[in-house]
Order: sequence, then structure tokens, then C-alpha cells
Amino acid sequence: MNPIVRNILAVIAGLIIGSVVNMGLIMISGSVIPPPEGGDVTTMEGLKETMHLFEPKHFIFPFLAHALGTLVGAFVAATIAANNKKKFAIAIGCFFLIGGVINVIMLPSPTWFAILDIVGAYIPMAIIGGKLAIRKK
Repeated sequence: MNPIVRNILAVIAGLIIGSVVNMGLIMISGSVIPPPEGGDVTTMEGLKETMHLFEPKHFIFPFLAHALGTLVGAFVAATIAANNKKKFAIAIGCFFLIGGVINVIMLPSPTWFAILDIVGAYIPMAIIGGKLAIRKK
């Protein structure tokens, strides 16, 4: 397969599969750690109004979703990429980081969570995903 086409497919697959992992974890999070009483977490407006009721435990799954989605997406991209596997893994991390920054701007969360999420969930997980993919060979 043409390396350029393969690299494009690597990015697309990494973004899609990473997003599926992210959303899957977000979807099951409410059944594992129930949302605060009286809070509507089904809409962005409801989340904004309910955020002050969230305890630290309510931020576990969002962090895991962001971190594991990025990790898996970066792993997939690095595995499929024809060359520069680390760079493709980090590119996936950058895409997810941009989404994370937008999320922090749109949905106010505690400062500690915003910092932890932005610093720990994206680029470090992309680096690990890339290393795992390279080591796999």
C-alpha cells in the first residue's frame, strides 16, 4: 500500500477508534459512578449547571476516557503508520489535546481537574501508545 495512503488511514483510524473508546467510557461512567442527585448530565447546559455538585470521584471516568481514548488512538495510529510511528502517535495526542482544551473552555471544571486532564491525559498517553506500538513489532 502507498505509504501516504497508509499514513492517512492511520490518522483516521486512530481518531475514530480513540473516540469510540473515549465515548464508550463516558457512556458507562454514570452506571459505575452515579451522577450527583438532582443533576441533569444529559445535556451540556445541564452539565454546566450541575458541575458544582460534582465530587472528585465524578472526574475519574472523564479522565480515564480522555487518557485511554488517546492511548488507544495513538497505539492504533502508530501500529498502522508506514513510517514515523512516534510522530503519528503524538499527532493523535495533539488532536485529542485540542479537544480537551476546547472541553475545558466549554465546560467549566475544577482547576485541579483541568490541569491534570490537559497535562496528563493527552501527550503522555500518546507517547506511551506510540512506544507500545513500536515495541509490539
